[in-house]
Amino acid sequence: MEAILNPRAETAPSDGTLMHDFVRELFPLCRSITGPGLRETIRRIAGMIPIEVHEVPSGTPVLDWTVPQEWTIRGAWIEALDGRRLVDFRDSSLHVVSYSRPVERVVSREELAHHVHTLPGQPDMVPYRTGYFAEDWGFCLSHARWEEMTDDAYRVVVDSTVAPGSLTYGDLLVPGRVADEVLIHAHCCHPSLANDNLSGIAVATWLAKRMLARPRRLSYRFVFAPATIGAIAWLARNEGAVARIRHGLVLTCVGDPGGFHYKRSRRGDATIDRAVVRVCADRNLPLTLLPFVPWGYDERQYCSPGFNLSVGCFMRSPDRGFPEYHTSGDNLTLVRPEALEESLSVLEDVLDLLDGDVVYRRVDGRGEPQLGSRGLYRLVSGQNAAATQQSLLWVLNLADGTRSLLDIAEQAGLPFAEVRAAAGVAERTNLIAEVPWS
Repeated sequence: MEAILNPRAETAPSDGTLMHDFVRELFPLCRSITGPGLRETIRRIAGMIPIEVHEVPSGTPVLDWTVPQEWTIRGAWIEALDGRRLVDFRDSSLHVVSYSRPVERVVSREELAHHVHTLPGQPDMVPYRTGYFAEDWGFCLSHARWEEMTDDAYRVVVDSTVAPGSLTYGDLLVPGRVADEVLIHAHCCHPSLANDNLSGIAVATWLAKRMLARPRRLSYRFVFAPATIGAIAWLARNEGAVARIRHGLVLTCVGDPGGFHYKRSRRGDATIDRAVVRVCADRNLPLTLLPFVPWGYDERQYCSPGFNLSVGCFMRSPDRGFPEYHTSGDNLTLVRPEALEESLSVLEDVLDLLDGDVVYRRVDGRGEPQLGSRGLYRLVSGQNAAATQQSLLWVLNLADGTRSLLDIAEQAGLPFAEVRAAAGVAERTNLIAEVPWS
């Protein structure tokens, strides 16, 4: 027999590595609420999962808003009068204020100061700033760089166009056995911010891959859209689907090494709120709970009074809760493959819980059923019941047609997976039957 010397097994890259590679691929694109960078981002997501891409024309009324004109940026820079470029959009898309109007002229340093944004408290960081409706122009640069710029005048150029076009978003519906939906939303409008933008996109994309890979009870809807106006446009165009959304999560800042944070839905005690808490408890993961407030990410659109959906926001370090937030420090080194992978794993557990959180009713609820005849009970006198038997007894006692498996897990203080497994045993032995969703 021929010997195999030094065999080398091919090791597939982890999902964390693949997600980080996707973040790296998308990072240079200059995203905004409209425009080529947003469109290209959606196109690349569509290369990973079969989302449907939608274009909403400028001027379209969406709820109380109107889709704005499309912004296209080709270049922007500040140069000394001798031609030396001191700040250049090509080095970082953060250098130009999003939606800056076109300009090409020489300005005094005093006038330029009214169009420059820096962070004196973080002098080496470039801030992220927007001016969607300002009809102005501006640059973002490090405070250290600005202090070095002491000339009397500079030449500024913003080569951009604001014209009729469209807003781009993508969505994907993964049908389950029932029409009730779980909504997963990621915003796609921040340029060159790895955690507060791209981490949510990457994890949502890989979560969709997993939902596509096997049959599910619930249906899963994934929405990739620019912040605020994108979610509002999706809601305006999908009001018929809203009634089917039972649970939802907005994903953001899920790639840094910080601890998990969860902002509750407007309802505060919805199943999704309890599911996130249960999963983190079952995994012994610290979780900081945040109350609902009507600002932040797009959970506020889904939770607005006319919809009042059960949608929370899942994060690691929360917005404004880490020094790199909305600065050039939110880069590829802040986002870690292992953090992306852990976030994906926790979220998959949350979706598995939602998928398995059904209501059962005892087939014959009169008294405790005889478990020994079904091989379900230890017959050794005085022996303590194993945890799985505890779960089974809890299920058989509380499966009265009004409590879900999450209700039972919470009351029993047992891991959800254990309660779900016990319910499976009881269902297979015809002790309980699933109650259809009403």
